[in-house]
Amino acid sequence: MDWYKDAIVYETHIRSFRDADGNGFGDFTGLTSKLDYLCDLGITAIWLLPFYPSPLRDDGYDVSDFRSVHPRYGTLDDFRGFLDQAHRRDLRVITELIVNHTSDRHPWFQRARRAAPGSAERDFYVWSDTPDRYRDARIIFTDTETSNWTWDPVAGAYYWHRFFSHQPDLNYDNPTVRAEVLAIMDFWLDMGVDGLRLDAVPYLYEREGTNCENLPETHTELKVIRAHLDTGYEDRILVAEANQWPEDAAAYFGDGDESHMNYHFPLMPRLFLALARGDRTPIEWILDRTPAIPPSAQWGIFVRNHDELTLEMVTDEERAEMYGCYAKDPKAKLNVGIRRRLAPLLGNDPRKLRLMLSLLFGLPGTPFLYYGDEIGMGDDLDLPDRDGLRTPMQWDDGPNAGFSDADPSALYTPVIDDPEYGYRTLNVAESLDDHSSLLNWTRKAIAVRRRHPAFGRGDVEWLRPADPALLAYVLTYEDDAVLAVANLSDRTTTMPLPQPGTDLITGEPTGAGDLSLPPYGTRWLSVIRPPEDDEAA
Repeated sequence: MDWYKDAIVYETHIRSFRDADGNGFGDFTGLTSKLDYLCDLGITAIWLLPFYPSPLRDDGYDVSDFRSVHPRYGTLDDFRGFLDQAHRRDLRVITELIVNHTSDRHPWFQRARRAAPGSAERDFYVWSDTPDRYRDARIIFTDTETSNWTWDPVAGAYYWHRFFSHQPDLNYDNPTVRAEVLAIMDFWLDMGVDGLRLDAVPYLYEREGTNCENLPETHTELKVIRAHLDTGYEDRILVAEANQWPEDAAAYFGDGDESHMNYHFPLMPRLFLALARGDRTPIEWILDRTPAIPPSAQWGIFVRNHDELTLEMVTDEERAEMYGCYAKDPKAKLNVGIRRRLAPLLGNDPRKLRLMLSLLFGLPGTPFLYYGDEIGMGDDLDLPDRDGLRTPMQWDDGPNAGFSDADPSALYTPVIDDPEYGYRTLNVAESLDDHSSLLNWTRKAIAVRRRHPAFGRGDVEWLRPADPALLAYVLTYEDDAVLAVANLSDRTTTMPLPQPGTDLITGEPTGAGDLSLPPYGTRWLSVIRPPEDDEAA
């Protein structure tokens, strides 16, 4: 019933993975053809970005029909075929439930703007005669939006939106809207989807005098959604996207009666900050602020995803430091974050890449791996907005990187073809043949994690080595105990190892004494019991 605690989740966009029909866009048939690759990698669950009909002004998060498939990606039958083949391989499937807003092209909005004020149709969205309401709510997309209100000349009123102005927010004070959301849930759950990611869940309600985030009404509604899920379906999960400080993010677990999983947004940027400083303190600081969560709950751990590396949950000083370290190219900045993939962020340093992926797979929680990061794909800062992070998957050195048989001009976006990250030398086929590649290292790391339930289920004991460059902790579950150590610095460092262990990646024994780690080195050791020394916290 809690399969998500042992899961290895792979995030991908349908349009980016494999184009089977040659129209330049990935599709469900193409994704289905690559499921064996994901199984060989060790993936156990797939999180799909939105694939619904949409004007695609926000890469599908601007939905115009919640109960169908965008024709570029296939049909509902294609989706059913994909789901069946995934389940035959014991792969779980998580899809998006975009609960906060719709596209302005959605029939609901088109009816609402033409309906009389106060009518049932108009009340699907949040309207105002003035843009001065809810002034304490921040603007999230600071690069493009100057207000959370936009004037609609057809309605003769302003409508509320927390994101782009073409994405009007739904009105959760309207019980018909709440019923529609449950009906959309049922549509996909009845088809067999294993999980739903609740996009932008903190923003469902608006109240004057608040910042319109994390309101009690939102948690009440999330409890209703969870109860509906639990009553009608078995072994299904909710994943909350709540980019909030730890105490607010943890609240989305409720008492085990809201989401099953929630991403640990505040931790993610501090992994990069700790690496930049060569000091574990930023990680310890945020983990110390993270409340305990219900036994059934699980943090989702990620290092990169389809959005910018968000810096909303860091201080102004930390943000400036991270911009200076990781966004030296001004084009890398987007909103309050950095629009780069993992490999370019880390200067394509293989030591740092393995270090960051070892944290992804080794920290307590469930890892979410972004497509292409297993081979160290690059990005394209000449593309607008977040498109540079969402280029076609690089399968081989053939035309269009093996992604599509279409004319290159027909691709939804060009493949990466630069000297450092270009598909001619960096691709899945080449990586599989190279025993020292990041891909083959990632396969080993995932295999180790899957053999050791302590990673996903264990109690954690944080150690405090004398050298602040070392992040060290022990995970224990039943008779499985793993010591994880990471050197965040560019120098060799050591810590005492009170007992011998076995390196889980190489299989080599490690004797008791001083454990030495090279610059940016990591070790996962199987130990009989947690180390007992005066540096344990």
